[in-house]
Amino acid sequence: MAKEKIVYPYIPNSVPEIKAEMMKVIGITDEMELYRDIPEQLRYKKDLDLPEPKLDEYSIRRHTLELLNKNANTENYISFLGAGCAKHYTPAICDEMTGRGEFLTAYAGATMGDRGKWQAIWEYQAQMSELLDVDFIGFPQYDGPWALAHVMRMVYRITGRSKVLVPKSINPETLLVAQNYVDSLEKPVVDIVLVDYNPETGLLDLKDLQAKISDDVAAIVIENPNFFGMVETQAEEIGQIAKKAGAEFVVYADPISLGVMETPVNYGAAITCGDLHSLGCHVAAGGCHGGFVGLPNDQKYLSNYKDLAVSVYPTVEDGEYAFIWHNWEEGSYGLREDANEFTGTASNLWAIHAAVYLTLMGPKGMEEVGNTIMKRSQYAANRLSKIKGVEIKFQAPFFQEFVLSFDKTGKTVGEINKGLLEYKIFGGKDLIEFPELGQSALYCVTEVVTKEDIDKLAWALEKILG
Repeated sequence: MAKEKIVYPYIPNSVPEIKAEMMKVIGITDEMELYRDIPEQLRYKKDLDLPEPKLDEYSIRRHTLELLNKNANTENYISFLGAGCAKHYTPAICDEMTGRGEFLTAYAGATMGDRGKWQAIWEYQAQMSELLDVDFIGFPQYDGPWALAHVMRMVYRITGRSKVLVPKSINPETLLVAQNYVDSLEKPVVDIVLVDYNPETGLLDLKDLQAKISDDVAAIVIENPNFFGMVETQAEEIGQIAKKAGAEFVVYADPISLGVMETPVNYGAAITCGDLHSLGCHVAAGGCHGGFVGLPNDQKYLSNYKDLAVSVYPTVEDGEYAFIWHNWEEGSYGLREDANEFTGTASNLWAIHAAVYLTLMGPKGMEEVGNTIMKRSQYAANRLSKIKGVEIKFQAPFFQEFVLSFDKTGKTVGEINKGLLEYKIFGGKDLIEFPELGQSALYCVTEVVTKEDIDKLAWALEKILG
């Protein structure tokens, strides 16, 4: 007697009878017909090597946890990794709120009765607008790099110019996303031009900037703090150079720094963008991100913003307000195929998470966490630079991240980081994308990294370097 085929009970459409009924409705006899658009040479013809099915919930859960426990993660390792995704503290109330069913499972679409979600998004907009000191923020983008890419397309439409000047020291992953996005049209409308950085300070090279600024430049973009962690102390001067040339000044900012650093608007930025991740979001293998774009109350900027926003309006009942969509007609949701750009479902859950975080922290809390990060990162830089052969690469003020050179140790960053894993430590990011820096690594110290953690890192490095 043939053994009956076991079907995974938690995938209903895999039941043979249901699968057969579905194929009959759409007029096929073989499920592989669904993939006829995939070239024959790219198709995998063998059966997948899958384990036997788990037929009860407990067994599935246990099996999943066993797989997850094989991972080295930031819960059981000390992490000095940053580069756009660092471990920050997530207050319990953030998970409590975003874990609620009405938020966790709420789709970003037009649920007209979903006023609670709209109010939560409005609170996000209000909190972020206050933090950044901007007039307008709408729905979040997918992540920070994508927000910057959108801004590059915006400034092209605003100015009619094709070039955007970007620091050579920009986060390489941010640059890749932006380049991919602006090149997505048949004819790329944005030409990204890299500007050198000063090898002594890590800051933007103003001489190279002056050499590359011209009347076809749409915007000058800086990161502040930049990818190397340096605070761009020349930011106001860079903004003046942009203004003089008729270009926009765009700042990619880390919101966790704004409790202790000046907001970009107050040193001349027309547009502020960045990623929400540092506002208490989890480290989750590329998830838990959302991009923001902050704009002035000026129609030339607002009319080129592609996403929705939530506005608050008084109702016919005294003292009552409604939270409703705004910018529908001018954004990609309303214009659809006629829109300049398009956004699908965005990162609304993490916008709510950020709103809860900012509500809990308040101005004083943001100042305290910023000061904590600065003090601990300064301690780490001073402590680690005393190790034989280890040097601080750039001589400029920094926030949270700094570059260590291991050129004089006789070891590569890869070898050092492999050794640190033995001590349950994630070392700094290997800066292989910047070959001119030699054997250098970007170290990140956030508010969750303690003095004891830093001392353990120093002790481990001394052991590894002999």
